[in-house]
Amino acid sequence: MFPTYVRGQAHLSAHNGSAAATEFKRLLDHRGVVQNSILGALSLLQLARAEVMMGDLSGARKQYSDFLSLWKDADPDIPILKQAEAEYARL
Repeated sequence: MFPTYVRGQAHLSAHNGSAAATEFKRLLDHRGVVQNSILGALSLLQLARAEVMMGDLSGARKQYSDFLSLWKDADPDIPILKQAEAEYARL
Protein backbone atom coordinates (compact mmCIF):
# COMPACT_ATOMS: atom_id res chain seq x y z
CA MET A 1 0.00 0.00 0.00
CA PHE A 2 3.01 2.29 0.40
CA PRO A 3 3.30 2.97 -3.37
CA THR A 4 -0.32 4.15 -3.39
CA TYR A 5 0.41 6.55 -0.53
CA VAL A 6 3.51 7.89 -2.29
CA ARG A 7 1.52 8.43 -5.50
CA GLY A 8 -1.03 10.40 -3.51
CA GLN A 9 1.74 12.50 -1.99
CA ALA A 10 3.19 13.15 -5.45
CA HIS A 11 -0.20 14.31 -6.71
CA LEU A 12 -0.55 16.63 -3.70
CA SER A 13 2.89 18.09 -4.40
CA ALA A 14 1.81 18.68 -8.01
CA HIS A 15 -1.38 20.43 -6.76
CA ASN A 16 -3.58 17.74 -8.30
CA GLY A 17 -6.10 17.31 -5.51
CA SER A 18 -8.46 15.07 -7.44
CA ALA A 19 -5.81 12.48 -8.33
CA ALA A 20 -4.40 12.65 -4.79
CA ALA A 21 -7.85 12.07 -3.29
CA THR A 22 -8.32 9.03 -5.53
CA GLU A 23 -5.09 7.47 -4.23
CA PHE A 24 -5.82 8.17 -0.56
CA LYS A 25 -9.39 6.88 -0.90
CA ARG A 26 -7.99 3.73 -2.49
CA LEU A 27 -5.92 3.18 0.66
CA LEU A 28 -8.80 3.95 2.99
CA ASP A 29 -11.05 1.54 1.10
CA HIS A 30 -8.78 -1.23 2.42
CA ARG A 31 -9.27 -0.52 6.14
CA GLY A 32 -8.26 -4.04 7.09
CA VAL A 33 -4.85 -3.49 5.54
CA VAL A 34 -4.13 0.02 6.81
CA GLN A 35 -6.16 0.18 10.03
CA ASN A 36 -3.19 -0.60 12.28
CA SER A 37 -0.71 1.16 10.04
CA ILE A 38 0.43 4.76 10.20
CA LEU A 39 -0.57 4.95 6.53
CA GLY A 40 -4.24 4.70 7.49
CA ALA A 41 -4.14 7.74 9.75
CA LEU A 42 -1.88 9.71 7.45
CA SER A 43 -4.13 8.92 4.50
CA LEU A 44 -7.01 10.59 6.35
CA LEU A 45 -4.91 13.71 6.82
CA GLN A 46 -3.69 13.75 3.24
CA LEU A 47 -7.21 13.15 1.93
CA ALA A 48 -8.35 16.16 3.97
CA ARG A 49 -5.62 18.24 2.35
CA ALA A 50 -6.60 17.01 -1.11
CA GLU A 51 -10.22 17.89 -0.44
CA VAL A 52 -9.22 21.40 0.65
CA MET A 53 -7.29 21.69 -2.60
CA MET A 54 -10.42 20.67 -4.53
CA GLY A 55 -12.64 23.07 -2.56
CA ASP A 56 -14.58 20.33 -0.74
CA LEU A 57 -14.43 21.91 2.71
CA SER A 58 -17.17 19.77 4.26
CA GLY A 59 -15.37 16.61 3.17
CA ALA A 60 -12.09 18.02 4.44
CA ARG A 61 -13.61 18.83 7.85
CA LYS A 62 -14.78 15.21 8.18
CA GLN A 63 -11.36 13.81 7.27
CA TYR A 64 -9.56 16.19 9.63
CA SER A 65 -12.03 15.30 12.38
CA ASP A 66 -11.50 11.57 11.81
CA PHE A 67 -7.71 12.03 11.83
CA LEU A 68 -7.78 14.10 15.02
CA SER A 69 -10.09 11.57 16.69
CA LEU A 70 -7.59 8.80 15.95
CA TRP A 71 -4.79 10.91 17.40
CA LYS A 72 -6.71 12.29 20.40
CA ASP A 73 -4.40 10.57 22.89
CA ALA A 74 -1.18 11.35 21.03
CA ASP A 75 1.58 13.52 22.42
CA PRO A 76 0.31 17.06 21.71
CA ASP A 77 3.76 18.22 20.62
CA ILE A 78 3.97 15.96 17.56
CA PRO A 79 4.56 18.37 14.66
CA ILE A 80 2.17 16.72 12.19
CA LEU A 81 -0.60 16.72 14.81
CA LYS A 82 -0.05 20.40 15.58
CA GLN A 83 -0.07 21.18 11.87
CA ALA A 84 -3.29 19.20 11.31
CA GLU A 85 -4.99 21.00 14.22
CA ALA A 86 -3.97 24.37 12.78
CA GLU A 87 -5.21 23.43 9.30
CA TYR A 88 -8.52 22.20 10.75
CA ALA A 89 -8.96 25.42 12.73
CA ARG A 90 -8.56 27.48 9.54
CA LEU A 91 -11.49 25.73 7.82
